[in-house]
Amino acid sequence: MILGRYLGIRYLRAFLLLAGVFMAILLLIDMVEQIRRFSDNGISLGGAARLSALSVTGSFYNILPLIGLLAGIMLFLSLSRTSEMVAIRASGRSGLRSVMAPAIMAALIGIFAVAILNPIVAATESHYSAAVARIENGSAQTVSLGDDAVWLRQAIGSDGGQMMIRAARTSPDATTLYDASFVIYDPETGPTTRIEATEAVLKQGEWELSGVKQWPLNAPNPEAEATRVDAMQLPTELTADRIRDGFGSPQAIPIWELPAYIAGLKRAGFSALRHEVWLQMELALPLTLAAMVMIASVFTMRHMRGRKTGGLVLAAFAAGLGLFFLRNMAKILGDSAGVPPSFAGWGPPIIAILFAIGVLLQLEDG
Repeated sequence: MILGRYLGIRYLRAFLLLAGVFMAILLLIDMVEQIRRFSDNGISLGGAARLSALSVTGSFYNILPLIGLLAGIMLFLSLSRTSEMVAIRASGRSGLRSVMAPAIMAALIGIFAVAILNPIVAATESHYSAAVARIENGSAQTVSLGDDAVWLRQAIGSDGGQMMIRAARTSPDATTLYDASFVIYDPETGPTTRIEATEAVLKQGEWELSGVKQWPLNAPNPEAEATRVDAMQLPTELTADRIRDGFGSPQAIPIWELPAYIAGLKRAGFSALRHEVWLQMELALPLTLAAMVMIASVFTMRHMRGRKTGGLVLAAFAAGLGLFFLRNMAKILGDSAGVPPSFAGWGPPIIAILFAIGVLLQLEDG
């Protein structure tokens, strides 16, 4: 128990040290990028630092598995160079048992990352997007989900006009709205026109409406002056890709809210496959960090001398990168329905852990 606690704490220290170094590097790189991107908008150094603080959390969160791998390599190299690993093995403790404490600590770090850091990353990405929109005076095109409807907003013209769109549901490719309502707002007088359609199909640069009823909201009696037509066209700058992208990446949604968000997407008629894959990958993150530690132990937990050290460290890093890219490949396959979301999230770390256990047992027997 005491030895396990010692190894776990050593791993935690290595992880925190590397996390601090990588965070500082990412901040500096991102600050340069923010200054370059918004130099024409007169951004100050303090403003760039604030934007970087909001932006860098997502990048840092994405490289947590690689930090876990490097922390494992750092831990086992340190134990090897001080001959502590030799003493641990001489005491009768097996290699597989020795790696369990760092692996459990890595899994606990992963649980903390999913439960605490994930919502923080989602919040900072949202604030970063809003800050960038304020700086760039971006177009007012947003998409959101209600409990029983899809809401869209788009700009009309260059005078600040807006059009709000509400639909009961959409087609999976976001090109058709059903039971849609369009409300047109003038920047000076407010809502001017309300249009309802049984179906709205998104074409190149316009909405094609069918089963249309239109109310002039600035009239004394809008219902008395309402008109019905079979079809109508409304100009738009929206595209199907913009509508789908308007929901934001799954990373921008806290994991605690993700199941309800997935259910809302399905009710609205959208495909929630990307979000389901991301949810499974987040739930499997603790296992992924533990797998990285076990991969590091396969190559660096032995007593090393001379030139072999560099080659084994490089092999450990290459194997960890292999798991990192396998995880990303599984995500791509999951997003394209090539594999089930559960396999995309849990398959790579389970395969890596089984591989590491097999090699460690082989080394023990040898």
